[in-house]
Amino acid sequence: MATRRMNETAATWTFFSNHAHVLVCLAENPLARLRDIAVLVGVTERTAVRVVSDLEEAGVLTRVKEGRRNRYVINADAHLRHPLESHCTVGELLATILGERADKADAATRGQRGS
Repeated sequence: MATRRMNETAATWTFFSNHAHVLVCLAENPLARLRDIAVLVGVTERTAVRVVSDLEEAGVLTRVKEGRRNRYVINADAHLRHPLESHCTVGELLATILGERADKADAATRGQRGS
């Protein structure tokens, strides 16, 4: 019985916010459509749009128009916003979460930029 309650509780919250989840998705796929991000994160498309706007306003993301699609460039040097973690950068957070996948995503993004 206690295990069941603990599992139910664990399913109702996560350690990271929707903002972090969207950021991780865009780090893995800078060309992702917001509707796909919304499905992965478990939010509405409208919420995904708002989160991306928040990240842009904070200087964490830059949206680059490529034809009819957007590519999202992450500012890995931006610092996290909460005072408890402001000593860490976005890049450090992503490296921790994604591990080797962060290196692959970064290499793919550099290749798309042509550098």
